[in-house]
Amino acid sequence: MAARSVRRATAAIATGAFALTAAACTNPGADTAGTGGPKDSAVVGIAYEPDSLSPLLGYGKDGNSKIFDGLLAFDADMKLQPALARELPHISDGGRTYTYNLRTGVTFSDGAPFTAKDVVFTYRTILDPKTNNPSRTELDALKSVEAVDDDTVVFHLKYPYAAFAERTVHAIAPEHVAGKQDVNTGAFTTQPIGTGPYILTGWSKGEKISLKANPKYWNGAPAVKKFTMAIIKDDDVRATRLRAGDLDGAILPPNLAAGFGSDKGKRTYAAKTYDYRTVTLPTHNPVAGDTAVRRALDIAVDRQTMVDKILEGAGKPAYGPVPTDSPWFTQGTERRHDLAGAQKILDEAGWKPGSDGVRVKNGVRASFPLWYVSGDKLRQDHALAYASDARKAGIEIKTQAGTWEVIEPRMKNDAVLAGGGSPGDPDFDQYLLLTSSLAGDGFNNMAWYDNKAVDRALEDGRRTNDHAKRKAAYDTVQRELVKNPGYTFLTHIDHLYVVNDAWDSDAKGAPLSTQIEPHDHGLAAGPWWNVEAWKPKKSGDTEK
Repeated sequence: MAARSVRRATAAIATGAFALTAAACTNPGADTAGTGGPKDSAVVGIAYEPDSLSPLLGYGKDGNSKIFDGLLAFDADMKLQPALARELPHISDGGRTYTYNLRTGVTFSDGAPFTAKDVVFTYRTILDPKTNNPSRTELDALKSVEAVDDDTVVFHLKYPYAAFAERTVHAIAPEHVAGKQDVNTGAFTTQPIGTGPYILTGWSKGEKISLKANPKYWNGAPAVKKFTMAIIKDDDVRATRLRAGDLDGAILPPNLAAGFGSDKGKRTYAAKTYDYRTVTLPTHNPVAGDTAVRRALDIAVDRQTMVDKILEGAGKPAYGPVPTDSPWFTQGTERRHDLAGAQKILDEAGWKPGSDGVRVKNGVRASFPLWYVSGDKLRQDHALAYASDARKAGIEIKTQAGTWEVIEPRMKNDAVLAGGGSPGDPDFDQYLLLTSSLAGDGFNNMAWYDNKAVDRALEDGRRTNDHAKRKAAYDTVQRELVKNPGYTFLTHIDHLYVVNDAWDSDAKGAPLSTQIEPHDHGLAAGPWWNVEAWKPKKSGDTEK
């Protein structure tokens, strides 16, 4: 899982009913819709919101934060491009030193100049143990950071960390504002100031995040002048509001996205992702922590049926955090659906069927609870299907819904239908998900997985730039997950977005696009990953 505050950005569903205000309820382009006039506003429906908008606490660590910029940014193909840096970093000292030359003339939205001191402040504050940023582990390789002058910053690493440049898409905070406040509780956490293409105008928690274009943005003022993210946890409500014209776009599950297929005024975008659904099998649970039970569940589950029935084909089976079409996936670690094989594993391990069909070993029934987040139909459907498959093998799984406030204290002993996934380097997700020392650290290693061979391989994988050695390390991790799963990975999910066909992605008329997405979705992903570059379609271009 990603670190705690960031996981909350994608997992902690806003509580309470969605109170649709006039700003979010009224289509901001309604006064010009169909008239051929310009459309300079957009409202999109998303399901989750962050705990904080401060980069110092984890917001914007993966880029696309809208309010902030990183030194680098990912383009449509997930290739690194310069952002606050003028060019890609110069790497020296055997991969231990990264030097960035910064853009000049860039200012924060309050007019103050951006300099190397802001970069140093951001990274040093994140590394400070007093800062409540659980993403600190992601910067474990960073030894020190220094400003050579206003336009040059140098990072010194403890060891050659192959993924470090990708870590520098991290949003940069202004020292002159955030440095004068309590980093954990100050106003900056909800009223941030950045160098990004948009300026925050309001955040009504559980309701909406409102942004306006930064007229002095270094890369050009956005054509979409007002951008609002309406936080609507209920999938059906998002679809209804989109159909009613209250929203210009929304993320939707496959069954609801399909309902817009005949609407010529809207387009559906499918984003390939690293986003997986998995069941945590807590080491401390006497049933779920049993290796035989874990191995049996791993092959009792019918992943392809989940893809076909729950995702309606918009995804693929998952056998670990790495998707099967990734070059980092270890061929041969796919697990076929084998109910007879699962029953045999349990029989040989001493789990014998009881009078009610539920297996028993040494007086312990093969039964445990499985929690999923209330209101998340995809998780609910995955949980119910998993429980059904498990029951056929003689394992009783009792599904229960709750908020994260209810679920989190139970994670050490109870199973959870969880989500995660981060594209790019294999270190990003696997280290946080599987490292034993991170067990119990918020939403990191939720299963309290403890495998010394995996721990060693994860360290080997992040401490070298040698591709062959890294591939061998992550092959070891994936093969160990076959021997002792710790989690039952179910599916990798494509993200589906339905958006009004009113914009092009640039002035040349290119269509909107999506990136390869992480588990985080809707907030900084989707077709609006580059909303700052959108241009209104010319009169007559939009299909009627």
